[in-house]
Amino acid sequence: MFPITRLSRFAAPALVALTLAFGPQTGAAETGFELQAPVVAAELSKSKQTAPGLYITAADAGRVLADHPNVALIDVRTPSETMLIGHPTLAAANIPSKFVDPALGFDAKKGVYKMIDNPDFVAEAQAWLASDAAKGIDTLLVMCRSGSRSAAAIDKLVKAGVDVTLYNVVDGFEGDKNDAGVRAVNGWRNAGLPWAYKVRDGFWPGHK
Repeated sequence: MFPITRLSRFAAPALVALTLAFGPQTGAAETGFELQAPVVAAELSKSKQTAPGLYITAADAGRVLADHPNVALIDVRTPSETMLIGHPTLAAANIPSKFVDPALGFDAKKGVYKMIDNPDFVAEAQAWLASDAAKGIDTLLVMCRSGSRSAAAIDKLVKAGVDVTLYNVVDGFEGDKNDAGVRAVNGWRNAGLPWAYKVRDGFWPGHK
């Protein structure tokens, strides 16, 4: 079994390209975690793929968090989602990567209001990683609703040179949609892992 791959903050763009081209094709399966459901990168949609190429299911994320004190779970959904839809009680922090902004317009095809990037996302993530709350953490599991926003968030952190190992939780908190359009296929909540509606003070560390 290979050791966990780290992407240094000093990595050149060429190294990122090599990681994409020759990195592990089963994501987390080859990085040191004992997983029950290794993720095959080639089977993921492009929107869920990341530069580090490290992936994990929500079900396995729950087990990894219980066994590895150096690993933390970060929820990058909007604060409203964490309150109204729920959030993993094991999540260390909510650091939103995007916000809903009705002023940007309505996407009629998807039936949603458009979202805007959180301009402070990387700075908030870096500040949290430098805080006492993240002492000893060298690996982040990044979660959104179903794996796409978290992938984009990871690539932003890689581009900024954040020096931690980054896994995408590919099915997120709510999971993928079934044939009826309901998010009941997989994901943290559907895996029976602990979650709650009530958020704790400081859960979004970037909030002033």
